[in-house]
Amino acid sequence: MNRIQFFVRLFSGGKTLVVQADSTDSVEVIHEKISLMTGIPTSVQRLIYQGKQLQVDQTISDCGINMESNLQLVGRLRSTKYSHAWKLMNELSSLIWGFCKSEFCLIQNDKDHLENVLIQILIMIPHDIDEASEYLEIFISSSVPAALVMLYTSSYLDNKIVADKCIRQIINSFDSESLTPMYSTYAIILEFCKSLREAGIEDDLYIFCRSSLRDIIDLVGIARCEADTKKFISLQDVLPFVREIAVKLHHNLNLTMGSTPLSLSCSLVHDFAAFMFPVRNAIWFQVPFGSTITFPLMENDTDDAEYYRESIKCLYCSFRGLLEATLSSLGLLETRLGLKEEVEDVQVVQWWSLYLTLLKELNNISKLYTGMENVFWQKMRQVKASLCFLVVKFATKLEDYGWLFEHKEVLSFEGRRHLAIMMLPEVIDGGGLYSMFIDRSQLLESSFEYIITATRKNLHGCLFIKFKHEEATGPGVLREWFLLVCQAMFNPQNALFVACPNDRRRFFPNSASKVKPLHLDYFWFSGRMIALTLTHKIQIGIVFDRTFYLQLAGQDITLEDVRDADPPFYKSCKEILEMDPEMLDGDNLGLRFICDVESLGSKKEIELCPNGKDTIVDSKNRDEYINLLIEHYFVTSVADQVACFANGFADVTITSEHQPFFRCLNLEELDLMLDGSGNDISVEDWKAHTDYSGYNKSDCQISWFWKIVECMSVEQRNVLLFFWTSIKFLPPDGFAGLGSRLKIHKSSAPSDHLPTSQTCFYSLRFPPYKSESIMQDRLHMITQEHIGCSFGSS
Repeated sequence: MNRIQFFVRLFSGGKTLVVQADSTDSVEVIHEKISLMTGIPTSVQRLIYQGKQLQVDQTISDCGINMESNLQLVGRLRSTKYSHAWKLMNELSSLIWGFCKSEFCLIQNDKDHLENVLIQILIMIPHDIDEASEYLEIFISSSVPAALVMLYTSSYLDNKIVADKCIRQIINSFDSESLTPMYSTYAIILEFCKSLREAGIEDDLYIFCRSSLRDIIDLVGIARCEADTKKFISLQDVLPFVREIAVKLHHNLNLTMGSTPLSLSCSLVHDFAAFMFPVRNAIWFQVPFGSTITFPLMENDTDDAEYYRESIKCLYCSFRGLLEATLSSLGLLETRLGLKEEVEDVQVVQWWSLYLTLLKELNNISKLYTGMENVFWQKMRQVKASLCFLVVKFATKLEDYGWLFEHKEVLSFEGRRHLAIMMLPEVIDGGGLYSMFIDRSQLLESSFEYIITATRKNLHGCLFIKFKHEEATGPGVLREWFLLVCQAMFNPQNALFVACPNDRRRFFPNSASKVKPLHLDYFWFSGRMIALTLTHKIQIGIVFDRTFYLQLAGQDITLEDVRDADPPFYKSCKEILEMDPEMLDGDNLGLRFICDVESLGSKKEIELCPNGKDTIVDSKNRDEYINLLIEHYFVTSVADQVACFANGFADVTITSEHQPFFRCLNLEELDLMLDGSGNDISVEDWKAHTDYSGYNKSDCQISWFWKIVECMSVEQRNVLLFFWTSIKFLPPDGFAGLGSRLKIHKSSAPSDHLPTSQTCFYSLRFPPYKSESIMQDRLHMITQEHIGCSFGSS
């Protein structure tokens, strides 16, 4: 073997390398030597000697290379119409690799030249998606990302700063979705992340690159479909991020349980959710389990399952570890901060809200593994108080909390009501004003015209009500209008709804409502009105029958659910189900799979199933018969009415759907929001929301008044409240939900006069009574028309 020495001049006028090799070494070996010396990948190297490109399978002697020969190293040009782009990429790569191996710090001219070349490259990116994708592939192949990371590891601070600036500039240039294809952008940022991580760097630049990769994943929804998953994303690329983030997040949660509480890292939590998304979806779409995954995997699982074994294990271990750490942290934080205390510190607010993001993602992961979803919800029941606290305090975006509807029992009524209210528009003072001038003599008809023609924007603003020929306006009049219109809507004489025989407050749609012209439009109007009463937190003393509620919630109706709506029907069905089988099988009742339907005074038979007239009801099919009867009488016969009501309701909500609202609440909780009857009024809350004009708090008349109110029954207080404000029942959040304070004015009338009210301003006027007994008698006269009992002794 003949040992020789020759020179290799780097591309674009860079440094000259001294290379020693054997004459029998191949050109491929020379490429590898150059790569070790410069860090330039062999895939982008092209050696030129005496005007000819050297082939990798040639030896040095075959090429005629002698001692002290001079070779030129240039970038490998591929067949592409972007030859200028390749030239700039190679020039940039050459500059960077030259700086990486130099023994001195970059001078200003070098920095300027490098940045100018980079700017030229970035402004050349085509706007066409396909062309931009090819252009960015050139960028990756040129090894520029790896070269910049190598420069970033320089011992010279100035070199490090330049590399940091260039990498951030490249990534920030991909912000515009219309400028470049997101998949190619993802590949470039991934290359930076991998190179930085392989270099053992986890500083601000690495976190910036990782967060940028997260933003790309969020933007394009990587791995949403099976085809994109294998074509675009490799689990081996993403798993290292998942593993490192899960470890850091677990450590972060453990720190919050220490003696000094630390806030959860917002970046870590959001990165965790983003990187888990493609891994979770890739497993879900690609692994042919057919359902959930049984862990640990069996030895005879398919090759695909084996390929994803590491992903499956990583996801499972991350889920179990983070779930336990999260629950422990929540338990300690609950004890430390106390759920009843107001959390004022902004940092604490941000910290607590991150738990909801983390729990949402853990819930998503639990769906992949057999039995783990049950484990997750069992754990959630253990921290029910904390979970409810988090939802009430921090839940703002409804789409982030839909996962809680699946198991609403893990929340208290307060938490469920908060989620439900989030689906309703917020009435903001000073917003758009929708004015309605209502004729009391045609209350329902005139209100119908205003509400049915209003836009969603109108109804999401403030409502202004003025009755014709009346001066009063304000919140009291608005509440009175709501109460009167809803009472008219549900008045059985208007044929829209039917009251339950056993509870006249409960209503369900009338199957014979078509006797009323425009009856379906009126159901649409009714849906809008109920949504508006809930939006304005006005209780109307009317509630839904269970059959009506269940249909709105998208749930099935059973026989027990119709007990209140139709007691005779319920009793008859129970008798059929409990009847002796022999009697039923003997056709003693003569029952067939048919039912009678009355329409506009005439009756006709409806078959409940094909050939129902000839199908005898017996002990074997009686359950099916009862279910079909229930389906017909309580679902099919009112399907159009319920659908129109639901569409009207959804038209007011911000979700444009009705089912999530009704699914979120139990019927009894919806009752409290619509009715409120039976709720006692807090006298202390009443006092706290009352102002005085002409009186002082210390005046004897004021002391007498509150003493008398404290001795009233629940019903008496509701009557007094209605006289004072035109509000029959308080909103769930008490007097704070009225939107305006109450007032007590001193009247100039003689002391033997009754108190008077000005409900539009929530004002009560009474004279300066000379004794407590006189005041008690006057208040008694106000309420005795409504209730047949007197006040308790003073």
